[in-house]
Amino acid sequence: MDVPDVLVVGGARPLRGRLRVPGDKSISHRALIFGALAAGSSAITNLATGDDVRATARVLAQLGATVGSEGDAVIVSGGGVAGFTEPEDVLDCANSGTTMRVLAGVLAGRPFLSVLSGDASLRARPMGRVVEPLHAMGADVDGRAGATCAPLVIRGAALRAVRHELVVASAQAKTALLLAGLQAEGETEVVSPSPSRDHTERMLAALAAPIVVDGLCARIARGAPRSFELDVPGDPSSAAFFAVAAAITPGSDIVIESMSCNPTRVGFVGVLRRMGADVELTVSGEVCGEPVGELRVRASELCGTTIAGDEVPTVIDEIPALAVAAAFADGVTEVRDAAELVVKESNRIGTLHEELAKLGVGVEARGDGLVVRGGRAAAADLSSHGDHRIAMAMAIAANALAADSTVHGWRAVSSSYPEFARDLERLTGAGTR
Repeated sequence: MDVPDVLVVGGARPLRGRLRVPGDKSISHRALIFGALAAGSSAITNLATGDDVRATARVLAQLGATVGSEGDAVIVSGGGVAGFTEPEDVLDCANSGTTMRVLAGVLAGRPFLSVLSGDASLRARPMGRVVEPLHAMGADVDGRAGATCAPLVIRGAALRAVRHELVVASAQAKTALLLAGLQAEGETEVVSPSPSRDHTERMLAALAAPIVVDGLCARIARGAPRSFELDVPGDPSSAAFFAVAAAITPGSDIVIESMSCNPTRVGFVGVLRRMGADVELTVSGEVCGEPVGELRVRASELCGTTIAGDEVPTVIDEIPALAVAAAFADGVTEVRDAAELVVKESNRIGTLHEELAKLGVGVEARGDGLVVRGGRAAAADLSSHGDHRIAMAMAIAANALAADSTVHGWRAVSSSYPEFARDLERLTGAGTR
């Protein structure tokens, strides 16, 4: 989809109607990878459409999996873990941290040489949280800055099972180690310090892989998932932007359909409720171990809140949207314990501070978060800083304001949600430019 690099949004435009957002990005990455690790063919519908998931599909094809399409479905044919073959060239992960970190775990146990690289942003992002525990399993992984940054050079080795106690709750690191554990001798344990996304554990269990979850500890033995059919539920992180847009724009009333309601992904719903938002989350079924349902949001008067501690990993990708909610809320919102924001696609503490300040919002940047003094905002000339979530955050803020705002670098949304402006237009009944 051709995405313009500049978006002009004029408000205030109520959002009304029903919407299904693109398939969950985290689940989409895992579905492609698990399909390649399974023997036989897997069929995936409503796969996420962004560039990050395309990067995973492209890399898997370089590793010998067949990734094609039949009608609305993406078909992945793999030969099991042993079916991966040595790539002829560098594996380009583009801007996708999930692709690089998770596949590092897979490739650590494969008997060949591979090199994982990506764009300048990805090459600057931390990889040590994956590389160091893989070393403990006997993996041969090297890279820049003491193997803490890409490109990563992986020489596949025989892996041994160990117990990993993660310092930071990271779903990507956890997934990499579990997939390495599928190839290791013995039982691999991964213990997280606090809850993080558990799509990997849910999907592997649903696909009959040898995994057991006990609280914050996941144990896995040598094996592989079976092939499957999956209709990927909508992405809560994408839905969060529309939820906030509806909450802050008078006259709004929307329903987001067929959304993943995974408890580790809907923390933003609890935050919005604390802020006084009129939000209803209804679970109606389960797909491949994932609860699925719908989210209804009506415009509300919001108040400030605090986001901190163990709640942060469950909302880390939604903080740009929640910061916009804070900008339109009465009172002060504080985000703490979120230093992880610094190493996202942009330094989100810095970029949110800069862009909210342009809107006239009282905002203070701190080392591990932000303080937002809400209640006042005005149209402005805004920037995505090359970060898809900053771009979408600025678009929903602009939609709630009376005059036109411009978002430069809009093309950044291509990494996760290239259709965002189109769907915003559908819900508002008015054109973005």
